[in-house]
Amino acid sequence: MQQRRVGRTGLKVSSICLGTMTFAGQCDEETSFRILEKACEGGVTFLDTADCYPLPVSPETAGRTEEVIGRWLADAPGRRDELVVATKCRLRVGHGPNDEGLSRRHIVAACEKSLKRLRTDRIDLYQSHFPDPETPIEETLRAFDDLVRAGKVLYVGCSNYPAWQLALALGVSERDGLARYDCVQPRYNALYREIEPELLPLCRDRGVGVIVYNPLAGGMLTGKHRGDAPPEPGTRFTMGAAGELYRERYWHAAQFEAVAALKAACESRGLDVATASVAWVLAQPGITSAIVGASRPEQLDATLPAADLTLDDETKAAFDAAWWSLPRRPIGR
Repeated sequence: MQQRRVGRTGLKVSSICLGTMTFAGQCDEETSFRILEKACEGGVTFLDTADCYPLPVSPETAGRTEEVIGRWLADAPGRRDELVVATKCRLRVGHGPNDEGLSRRHIVAACEKSLKRLRTDRIDLYQSHFPDPETPIEETLRAFDDLVRAGKVLYVGCSNYPAWQLALALGVSERDGLARYDCVQPRYNALYREIEPELLPLCRDRGVGVIVYNPLAGGMLTGKHRGDAPPEPGTRFTMGAAGELYRERYWHAAQFEAVAALKAACESRGLDVATASVAWVLAQPGITSAIVGASRPEQLDATLPAADLTLDDETKAAFDAAWWSLPRRPIGR
C-alpha cells in the first residue's frame, strides 16, 4: 500500500485509512478486532475515529469506539508504534454545557479522555470535528497548540471545514505562531465533488493534507442499494438522525441512475464499482487518503485493492459523466 505525506508535514499515512465509527455500534468488539486485523494485514497504517462514535452518535454511547480501539492496541505490544491514530473532538459527548464545542475547556478535557480510552500517551492527529461558531478560532487553535507543545498531540487537523474557514484558521496560526491545521477531512466521492472549486486548490497551495470520508457515498457506490425499495435495516441509511442525513444526501432517483450507469461502465471493464470509486478518489490531485469503513471484515475486500488500482481514461470519463448527470444542489447538501 502506498504511503503518502500529509500535506507539507513529514508524517506519512497509508492511502487507505480505516474508519471506525461502526465499532461498538453496527459491529461488536470481536468483529471490530477482525476488521482491524484485516485492514492492517492489507497494509493500512492509518486509523480514524472520534470521541463521539459509534454511529448514531449519542452522549450515552460516546467514547465506546475509542475504547474498542484502545483494547485492541493494548492487546499486542508494539502495535501502537506501527500506526497513525487520529481522533476528533467537537460534538456532544455528555449532557453538561461544556460537553461539546471547541472551547479550551472542552478540547483539553476531551483530549485527556481520548488518551485514556485509546490507552496511549499521544494522539498522532487530533482534529476538530466541525467548526464551532460560538468559540473564537484563536481560542481553539491556542488550545490545540498547547496540547502539541505538551506532546499529547503530534499534528492538528480539522473536519468538515469549508475553504473560507480553513483559510481563516491558517492565517490565525501563521499570525500568532500557533500549531496549524495540517490536514482537512471533507466529504468527497463521485456523487459529491463540491470541494473541487475552492477547498482542494487551497489545500494544494498551502500544503494541507486532504483525508476524505464517504468515498462510497455511504454505501451507494457499492451498487447494492435499490431505489425501488426502502433502505435495508442496519445500513447507514436507517440509523436515526444520521440515516435521515444520508437519505437526504443520496437517496434520490438521479443518484440511483448515476450509480447504475457507473456500475455498468465499471463491470464492462471487469471492475468492481466500489473498488473503482475509491481508486477514483485517490487519483484526484491533492488527496492524501480515503477513509473506508466496514461492519464486516469481508467488506474490505472491495475497498483495500483500490490503493493499487489505476483507472483508464474511459473509466475516468464514466465517473465524470456520473457527476455531470446529477442536478446541481445547494452546496453542503
